[in-house]
Amino acid sequence: MTPEELGRMVQSSLNHSKEVEIAGLGVFAQDETGNISFQQSNKLRIFIAYALEDRVHAERLFDALNARNFAAWLDRRKLLPGQDWPHRIEDAIESSDFFIACFSARSVRKRGCFQSELRLGLDCANRVPLDEVFLIPVRLDNCYVPARIQRETQYVDLFPDWEPGFERVLRIIQQQIRRTAVTSENPPHPPDNGP
Repeated sequence: MTPEELGRMVQSSLNHSKEVEIAGLGVFAQDETGNISFQQSNKLRIFIAYALEDRVHAERLFDALNARNFAAWLDRRKLLPGQDWPHRIEDAIESSDFFIACFSARSVRKRGCFQSELRLGLDCANRVPLDEVFLIPVRLDNCYVPARIQRETQYVDLFPDWEPGFERVLRIIQQQIRRTAVTSENPPHPPDNGP
């Protein structure tokens, strides 16, 4: 899509609604005089990977994260009719600040999209600095977590009591936000190698 086509689509949408949000980008709004403004999104983007059978749990997580002012991304809520969904999902994962992988007895055995998204999430995790959190594995039930993930990353249980597990996910995200803020305010100095 060209910028001109995007502009026409936004303008057309604003004829029917006061605001148009483009996930990961921001919100276009039109005032009473017809002037269009743009507010860039500063919300952290969180991709939620899940198996179709776990949709109810994934949607609960999506709603809870959005209620806490994050920009959660869930295919069933964000994909539009006619979009090239494999490409859009790949873009959403690569532009996310965090990737939450929902493991269950069903998802760990199932072939398909969840496994593909998980592999892409792991690839993205390999590109962030070692001290940064990107992948947050959560268990929806008492399931096996793949050895590669167990070896490298601690997971969070969202069962038997969902609320303490969700609060732990939020603490992980908040700790990462604070850590990133501190390192961006105090960047490391290059070593002094002398004369």
